[in-house]
Amino acid sequence: MQSPRRWLAIAGVTLLSLVAVGGLAIAIYTAWLFHDLPDARDLTDYRPPTSTRAYAWDGTLIGEFSRERRIFVPYDSIPSHLALAFLASEDKSFFKHKGVDPAGLARALGRAIPSLIQGRRLQGGSTITQQVAKNVLLTNDMTLGRKFKEALIARRLEETLTKQQILELYLNEIWLGYRSFGVGAAAYNYFGKSLNELTLSEAAYLAALPKGPDNYHPTRRKAQAIARRNWVLDQMAEMHWITAADAARAKAEDLVVQAAPARTRYRDADYFVEEVRRQGRAALGDKLDAGGLYVRTTLDPALQSHALRALMSGLETYDRRHGWRGAFARTTYGPGWETAAAGFRAPSERRDWRVAIVTEATGRGVRVETRTDAEKGWIAPADVAWARAGRGLNAGDLVFVERQGAGFRLRQVPAVNGALVVVEPNTGRVLALVGGYSFSLSSFNRATQAKRQPGSTFKPFVYATALENGYTPASTVLDSAITLAGRDGEAWSPENYSRSYFGAMQLRRGLELSRNTMTVRLAQGVGMKKVRDTAIRMGVTSRMEPVLAMALGAGETTPLKITTAYAAFANGGRRVEPHLIELVQDPKGETVLKADRRDCPRCSAAFTGAESPRISPKGEQVLDPITAYQITSMLQGVVQRGTAASVSSLGFPIAGKTGTTNDYRSAWFIGYTPQMVVGVFVGFDDNRSLGEGESGTQAAVPIFIDFMQGASKSLPKTDFKAPKNAKFATINGVREAFRPGTEPKVVAPPPNLNPSGLPSGPVPYEQLNRQPGDGATPAQRPDDMSGLY
Repeated sequence: MQSPRRWLAIAGVTLLSLVAVGGLAIAIYTAWLFHDLPDARDLTDYRPPTSTRAYAWDGTLIGEFSRERRIFVPYDSIPSHLALAFLASEDKSFFKHKGVDPAGLARALGRAIPSLIQGRRLQGGSTITQQVAKNVLLTNDMTLGRKFKEALIARRLEETLTKQQILELYLNEIWLGYRSFGVGAAAYNYFGKSLNELTLSEAAYLAALPKGPDNYHPTRRKAQAIARRNWVLDQMAEMHWITAADAARAKAEDLVVQAAPARTRYRDADYFVEEVRRQGRAALGDKLDAGGLYVRTTLDPALQSHALRALMSGLETYDRRHGWRGAFARTTYGPGWETAAAGFRAPSERRDWRVAIVTEATGRGVRVETRTDAEKGWIAPADVAWARAGRGLNAGDLVFVERQGAGFRLRQVPAVNGALVVVEPNTGRVLALVGGYSFSLSSFNRATQAKRQPGSTFKPFVYATALENGYTPASTVLDSAITLAGRDGEAWSPENYSRSYFGAMQLRRGLELSRNTMTVRLAQGVGMKKVRDTAIRMGVTSRMEPVLAMALGAGETTPLKITTAYAAFANGGRRVEPHLIELVQDPKGETVLKADRRDCPRCSAAFTGAESPRISPKGEQVLDPITAYQITSMLQGVVQRGTAASVSSLGFPIAGKTGTTNDYRSAWFIGYTPQMVVGVFVGFDDNRSLGEGESGTQAAVPIFIDFMQGASKSLPKTDFKAPKNAKFATINGVREAFRPGTEPKVVAPPPNLNPSGLPSGPVPYEQLNRQPGDGATPAQRPDDMSGLY
């Protein structure tokens, strides 16, 4: 029988062995737990990812791109009442502890065991320093091991960073809902304010959010949000960081936030910003959304606003011409009708439009009530008459209205759409771009994505090809009926818009009046392969079949492409590439993308008194400068006495060309000054007819005029400059430009034409007694002679 002493020895050895094994196990577990612990020193120069921000050329913020919407705010710029609100809510002893609050950690560990047993996530007990450790350096899993890691890293953070640096990281990193990371973005998204504009009540609400933004949503859970905000204010007063009176006043305030997180305060550039995003991603990939980039765009906000208003108003004017289509929905007028109408919204660009219900439609008139503010009133009699000429108005109809005086104007979202682009001709900078009536209704960008036939806006490229290949402004071409064999063997007989013909005509007059048969003959004389090459070289399109129908604009292009191609006529014959992004820089100020890649020798050299460096003009020379000026001069004639004569009312030098395609499917006008090229397109998305008579003159030119009336206020009234080597001669009362040696020398009768109706070759225009078409009646000379037939 073994003695008790022996049993005690065995028990002691066993116990020591268990302790050793347990210690070893704990050591192994600890080593495993902390083997991949991140280094707190990594935060010394850490900055949380911020949004990539896009700015207009004048510094206006127009857009943000990021995975996490954040505006980094340095500690010195954070208002004290906001910082104190977060300390009151999250960590009152922040400036006293060393990263871990022992009492709070003990309470958290006390709750941890039941949570682990029940399989719930561990909650609470984290100081602000621990939250920084969790948000920045650790994963978001809520385990006991992670809590130990969090505490250890928090201690290391306190040894590495100052309290101010830790609080700065916390306030810029934290998720606060409403698509907001950090207090800077939250202030902007919730209240549309910068941090220094926040009231005490608003600051306290933001400080209420870290425990769960969805739990305290400002509209869906407003009562809980206000209660939590008031608790924060009470905590601040209890800590004597604010007075009880201050807390009472702040608690008495309502909680009012923006209806949705705001991107920017400038809202007229949605199509432009989305195109910047698309091009930025194509050039930079994931770097764009990774955040922190500075993007300087080419946008001119004043021109963009003019462009948006002009296009929307022009499309609404067209739409009104084609009648009232009826209510967009119907419901029963009575209690709760607002709920039935809640799913309908006016275009966000029309901020004064309201959803309304027709409450009365009688011989006295039509009375409506708005949904959001329950305003009541009568629709203007002119609008009632307009509606009754269409599908009428009846009680229960849901319609859009706009307050005007004591009553309302009836509004209708156009079914038609369009685009307007503005390009700076010397650089290709896109100064404004509107891709449709309303981005909120359709994000499809008709300026860059809609491929449509350009109609007669293509004709200047035919004439430019001719002028580059032996023709001169004095050359004549026959304007008469013509029949040609098509590819399929069927005869093709292009016609003029007016179905009338004026005989032999000078090139200028043919372009001014947009004569189809004359253009076809000109293209046949010079050769469609040369016309195709000109169109591709100038950027109208990347490929085109060399068939004669293309001379009348039967190919396809986008409004941005053809508008930019016109820039070569304005800038002396150089092709420029359209671009929306001027410069992109990273957070360190290093340039990562630049539109202007021209070399500038000696630009960085010290000034020595020698001649300044010279930078070559942008773009490839694709036309002779004299050819470009000749086309410009002819297109000025289009504005002065041709199909766009109404544009001359603007009162300063403008060149331009109308365009209308078969069956009035698309209406165009592209006009330019020395400073800008403006392209206007109007058409349905399904390419159906705009309606009889809806030509470029009728549908597109008024939009151009409306835009230019606003845009031209800042434009100098400068004329187009002729090349120094151009020679001039007056032909039929018009001063024409010629290449040296091609100017006319004699006056003789018109040239003889061969049986096909084509000139035997390029011939000078000899003075005629009367310009063909000058005596035409209005029926013979409609507003727009363009089109495909």
